[in-house]
Amino acid sequence: MSMQAHIKALIDQGDSLFGKRGSLLSLWQELGRHFYPERASFTETIYVGEEFATDLTTSYPLLCRRELGNTFGSMLRPSDIDWFKQTVEGVTDHESKAWLEWATKTQKRAMYDRRAQFVRATKEGDHDYAAFGQCVVTVEVQNKDNWKGLLYRCWHLRDVAWAEGMDGSVECVHHKMPMTVYNIRRQFGDKALSESMRRKLAKDPHCEIQLRRIVVPADMYEGEEKFRTPLVSLYVDCEDGHVIECVGARINPYVIPRWQTVSGSQYAYSPATVCALPDARLIQAMTLTLLEAGEKAANPPMLGVQEMIRGDVSVFAGGVTWVDMAYDGKLREVLEPINQDKSGLTFGLEMVRDKRAELRSAFFLDKLDLPVKTGDMTAYEVSQRVREYIRGALPLFEPVETDYNGGLCERTFEVLLQEGAFGTPDTFPRTLRDSDIQYTFTSPLRDAIDKQKGQIFLEGAGIISQAMALDPSVGSIPDAKVVLRDTLEGIGWPTKWTRSEEDVDRMTQAQAEQAQQDQLLEQMQQGAQVVKDLGGVEAVA
Repeated sequence: MSMQAHIKALIDQGDSLFGKRGSLLSLWQELGRHFYPERASFTETIYVGEEFATDLTTSYPLLCRRELGNTFGSMLRPSDIDWFKQTVEGVTDHESKAWLEWATKTQKRAMYDRRAQFVRATKEGDHDYAAFGQCVVTVEVQNKDNWKGLLYRCWHLRDVAWAEGMDGSVECVHHKMPMTVYNIRRQFGDKALSESMRRKLAKDPHCEIQLRRIVVPADMYEGEEKFRTPLVSLYVDCEDGHVIECVGARINPYVIPRWQTVSGSQYAYSPATVCALPDARLIQAMTLTLLEAGEKAANPPMLGVQEMIRGDVSVFAGGVTWVDMAYDGKLREVLEPINQDKSGLTFGLEMVRDKRAELRSAFFLDKLDLPVKTGDMTAYEVSQRVREYIRGALPLFEPVETDYNGGLCERTFEVLLQEGAFGTPDTFPRTLRDSDIQYTFTSPLRDAIDKQKGQIFLEGAGIISQAMALDPSVGSIPDAKVVLRDTLEGIGWPTKWTRSEEDVDRMTQAQAEQAQQDQLLEQMQQGAQVVKDLGGVEAVA
């Protein structure tokens, strides 16, 4: 195949993915209209300065989405604490734990560098995730203004289509990426520009080119270049098929967390907005009806006698309506409000409150508050409350932790490792070489689980102390050192606050030897005293 032919084949594959996803854009547009109007540009164009949500009568569904989207960042990625840490299963030596803590802090500094735009990208991604059940974030290295560091960007779901591999992970990504000619030259250099781009650059440097970024497995790329990397990344000008960049890639820069997937589709859904969409439509209609009913109650329609009223009817406060003197009836008979039954307003307000409660439940907002401990609650009641909270919050926090936060952290670690931010692998502790780095996260759910572990420890210690009253030998059943280390690690004690097992063993041995020496010295002193006492007795004799 010629260069032009295989590039066209890749573009056609992407067009096919975008075409099959066409009906999904209508659903996303409807969800955006009701819950995220500033993002509702899937099938319509939002122009600069255009008003949002002009067809809505209440903003409550938008507020629910906003609160849930903000919750992901505030509860699962609080910047004031170390919300993630690197771990390796089975590794317990002090040196490896200390290195993992150092690597965690190094990664966090790189992520929260202002120029990395991590907070901005995840903020945008959180609200896409809450409204549409997925988001698209890239993790890459940028070289700009003599600075080299990470760059996070969140992209519109409308512009990205993807396909899954056999394991269900995202494997092929096609991204429509309009870019100005000036930015193309700045990112890729003059040599990457085609002749048509050079002409546009001279005439209008801010002219947009319809680029397509394609990331596919290396075996799907049929060009003349052969890459030894698992992936191939291309930037292609779709207008003339000009390849701006074609390089091998070891890491897929796209992180696409998906909330709730269904078999047979690579696209996910938001369980929050799927449940809330009927209620959002209904509460808009109910609010409009109540507004019309309230307006009629405050400004009721008037009933007047034809040709007896001179001029317009003044229904505003303090208004006067003049009546023809020839009319010999009473004023109220000439002009009077139409009687209406207003008893339904209270019932309508109750229905709106019920729908608001259902919307909060659909967005899991009633599951976010931690159980409150009262003074008369027993330890068992507290543990049951915590377990109930975990069951309610697990569907919300677990996918975000494993797929979203976990995906971002793992991809960031891979990029930093490739760039040498952690040093060369031969400088790693021996037990960590060729190990799979995993992540654990700090969240209300994780805190509840850790507190439950501490509660279990306290309950067990109480049971053991009571059993020792019957049989003191049961105190040897628990391994106190293992239990304490596990509990302290569970509640978040840093490794540098504790001594290594080897240091503890040496200190224990030293204490035992010191105790043995003290005992021997005491025995020697007692023996000397006995000899002295015997000598005194003989002298008296």
